[in-house]
Amino acid sequence: MTPAAPEQPTSTSPTAAPGQATIVLAGATGALGLLIAHHLRKRGATVRALVRPAASAKAEADSLRLQGVEVVAVEYSNAAELTKACAGATCVVSALSGLRAVIVEAQTQLLEAAVAAGVPRFIPSDFSADFTRLPEGSNRNFDLRREFARRLDQTPIQATSIFNGMFADLLTGQAPVVLAGPRRVLYWGSADQPLDFTTMVNTAEFTAAAALDATTPRYLCVAGEVASIRGVQAAAQAATGQQYKLFRAGSLGFLGTMIKVTKTLMPATNEVFPPWQGMQYLHNMLSGQAKLPTLDNTRYPEIRWTPVREVLATNK
Repeated sequence: MTPAAPEQPTSTSPTAAPGQATIVLAGATGALGLLIAHHLRKRGATVRALVRPAASAKAEADSLRLQGVEVVAVEYSNAAELTKACAGATCVVSALSGLRAVIVEAQTQLLEAAVAAGVPRFIPSDFSADFTRLPEGSNRNFDLRREFARRLDQTPIQATSIFNGMFADLLTGQAPVVLAGPRRVLYWGSADQPLDFTTMVNTAEFTAAAALDATTPRYLCVAGEVASIRGVQAAAQAATGQQYKLFRAGSLGFLGTMIKVTKTLMPATNEVFPPWQGMQYLHNMLSGQAKLPTLDNTRYPEIRWTPVREVLATNK
């Protein structure tokens, strides 16, 4: 099983000369943000990381400084301070994570500061399956990103959203798909539905390249591998040398009912990833509604895409 080839390849786009590129990165102390900062610096970009004042003395901020990143402590509620922090940037990249207060409100404050500072480009914190193809209400976290996208599209800034399907890293534990103990691959619906998987590292690499590329379109889609549940089964077997069996838990309709029941019994509305939210992600993917229509993997040909088998091999 090999990494998916783009369905409609795009030509390679030029990146900005490193000395001319200053990238403002929000959410830089998170897992994805740290990786984006690393790959931006690896490409020679000047990186200005925006962190909350309380986070400026933490280990993650120190790690950024050691990489040559400028760390700026800023309150998002302070418009003048935030605008000053964005001044001179060629692109603002958001890797913020949270619920409405962050994804909609804090990102809007960041967006308004970027526009006020005259920043030409903005990459929002989407990094997901293609939520533009999903109906409202099918995924709480996607609904928040769609709400912010409507605000983003009303501004004059050039925006680029990056869709990467599911983070393949989740298959090693967080996503209840590959069950190492009983050696089963759990799914609902069809075992042949194509699914998009991309590692967090590959997503960060691509985002860094896109941030330095002045010609990016509104949407860019990537997948380290497109694999069905049967393909994930084959990857698990190849990675571990053990036999894995498929376990169909029911139809997509049954999964939908499980989501409603779980949300009623365990609402956990203040959590970013309560159990029912993860189930919504699985439903979106297994239904095929959030499938990426085309892939832009070849846009930056220096990136080596990591297949599912390699991800699972790290967890055997």
